[in-house]
Amino acid sequence: MSGGPGIGRRVGSDTGGTFTDLVADDGRITKVPSTPDDPGRAVRTGLADLVGAGPAGPADVAGPADVVGVVLAHGTTVATNAVLERAGGPVALVTTDGFADIIEIGRQDRPSLYDTTVDRPEPLVARAHRFEVIERLAADGSVVVPLDASSLAGVADRLVSLRAAGQIAAVAVCLLHADVNPDHERVVAASLRTAGLDVTCSHEVSPEFREYERTATTVVNAYLRPVCGPYVSALADAASALWVMTSAGGLTDPAGAADVPARLLLSGPAGGVRAAAAVALANDIAAAVTFDMGGTSTDVCLIIDGVPAPAAQRSVDGLPVRMASLDVHTIGAGGGSVAHLDAGGALVVGPRSAGAVPGPASYGLGGTEPTVTDANVVLGRIPAHAPLPGLGVLDADAAAAALDHAGVDAAGVVAVVNAAMEQALRQVTVERGVDPAEVAMVAFGGAGGLHCCELADALGITTVLVPERAGVFSAVGVLTAPRQV
Repeated sequence: MSGGPGIGRRVGSDTGGTFTDLVADDGRITKVPSTPDDPGRAVRTGLADLVGAGPAGPADVAGPADVVGVVLAHGTTVATNAVLERAGGPVALVTTDGFADIIEIGRQDRPSLYDTTVDRPEPLVARAHRFEVIERLAADGSVVVPLDASSLAGVADRLVSLRAAGQIAAVAVCLLHADVNPDHERVVAASLRTAGLDVTCSHEVSPEFREYERTATTVVNAYLRPVCGPYVSALADAASALWVMTSAGGLTDPAGAADVPARLLLSGPAGGVRAAAAVALANDIAAAVTFDMGGTSTDVCLIIDGVPAPAAQRSVDGLPVRMASLDVHTIGAGGGSVAHLDAGGALVVGPRSAGAVPGPASYGLGGTEPTVTDANVVLGRIPAHAPLPGLGVLDADAAAAALDHAGVDAAGVVAVVNAAMEQALRQVTVERGVDPAEVAMVAFGGAGGLHCCELADALGITTVLVPERAGVFSAVGVLTAPRQV
């Protein structure tokens, strides 16, 4: 694995939905419960422990004095969670006259062709916050209608008023055919930035044709900036230097992460894929599939000749994001996935997760709903007497009570979640013309080792690698990731 940027002590961190993992370049590791209300707090707590400052509480976390000389490479779920939970900043859209509804119209294909009850995802921009300026470019970038200064001035005034009223926090600018000729976008952006607005332009983040995808990507980036910018800034003094993992598997500096936060979607899982690719190469394995089962989700990716499958575009909660990334397929199946009976009495596991708070019932933190972790504890697959970091000894009685109260069977919970993960693995192998029997599985994540052998048997996979430090493997990958150009 190639080393990342920085000198002196280097630490990789991966913030998951249940645990936050940290790995130092000298081999030390720590795992602390995630803090969903402030993800950076768990990172600081783990750093304080890792660099020898001892356990840290909210008022005693690692600061500049504790981490002199430490370079932190950070994988984060903040961007992904902001989109999934619709918790980004309120955003406005400025586009060409007649194109305000492009993000709502989208394309004619439906998410599920034969399901008449499926709805498209709600646009991130309310209809009242979409504005049009008079201008028009042809497909070759030539000017059909010049940019009208008075229409731009009117839009700028309304946006300033909306920001003053707290109704918007950022602006996405996507004009027709700006991927070919960004001149009009530059003028619009300059005017809005002069007015003090936070602006994302399509030609700056996704300068490619196809108006819907370009507009959607620009809007997602603008939507994330008010959330990710402050988060990265607040974390910057947690170490002497900070680098942030992108979904393409490389590290960017804090300024780049704050400026184009859409690149941070699937940030943490990309670290695990990078490390798994290195493991496959080291073992002379030509084809491998990663199996990363954490507390909230399971991530899988195909690796050929040591190279993770790339993706030019990803869909995040139904929204297209056209950014270079590793082709990681994610499903809501993890140790914290909640099991329940649906209206028809069928057992369902996930995608809802108990997360870090309150967590599985066996954690003893107030959780009462049965999860995959609870099922594993009841079945003896996780020894109840084995303490988990930051949690102590698990409560097997609470796990059994939660399963009984919900009327679900522990073995059934494991079988259902395995079936969902098997389908995910088939999507990145069988559905792409790759025979699973011809690939090796690299299993990691906090729960990967618990389920990998059953999945390998179901798929005909004969080689399973569980690398050292598998429980913090994504943090290992983040630590060793290269600088992204």
